[in-house]
Amino acid sequence: MPQIDVTGMDCRAINERLRAEGPECTLTGCCGQRFIAAGMSEKRLTLEGIPGNALGAYLNGADITVRANAQDAVGDTMNDGTIAIFGSVGDAAGYAMRGGRILVRGSAGYRAGIHMKEYKDKSPLIIIGGAAGSFLGEYQAGGTIIVLGLDIGKKRIVGNFPGTGMHGGHMFLRGDWRGLSFPAQVTARLAGPEDMALIESDLKDYCRVFGLESGELLSSPYTVVTPDSSNPYHRMYVAN
Repeated sequence: MPQIDVTGMDCRAINERLRAEGPECTLTGCCGQRFIAAGMSEKRLTLEGIPGNALGAYLNGADITVRANAQDAVGDTMNDGTIAIFGSVGDAAGYAMRGGRILVRGSAGYRAGIHMKEYKDKSPLIIIGGAAGSFLGEYQAGGTIIVLGLDIGKKRIVGNFPGTGMHGGHMFLRGDWRGLSFPAQVTARLAGPEDMALIESDLKDYCRVFGLESGELLSSPYTVVTPDSSNPYHRMYVAN
């Protein structure tokens, strides 16, 4: 696989070089450059080092693997493709994403999945291996967010105000977290077999990407959070 050392290069130079390369490429020396692979499709990229904000913004079908942490706004408004982060991510991962997958082995900062949405066959997915910060799934309108709570010790799996303004989609938290303070417009309940069937293949694929065993994750209890359609708050965001 071709390698590009991007030390000292800005995002425009990096993306121009990527467009000129073949379908697969490894970037070394990443150190905070923003907008890497923005809008790209039909590429398979591996990044060594820490990319900056908006990695894979407007992504349209490329596959990106980051062998370290990533900063804020990973997958901003992405439409398709996969971003796999072997470390942790900053705030607003998956902001307004409309399709594709963001898989995080570590934890995520604030507002992961804010304004996620789906349309017809486009349904975005975020899986966070560790913990998520406050305002997880804020204004979520579609898609699925899964938080697994791996390797976090006694830390709470999610911060404050999860599901604030949520009016579509699903959120799954591994374990029984019904006692968390959720907003009035959502319902938190233990996931049943039909709920788990929705995420079984996603969990298996996550484990395959990161080299984990899927048995424990699939047999664990999960709390599923969904909008409460009987609450009038729902009508503020969804047309009749």
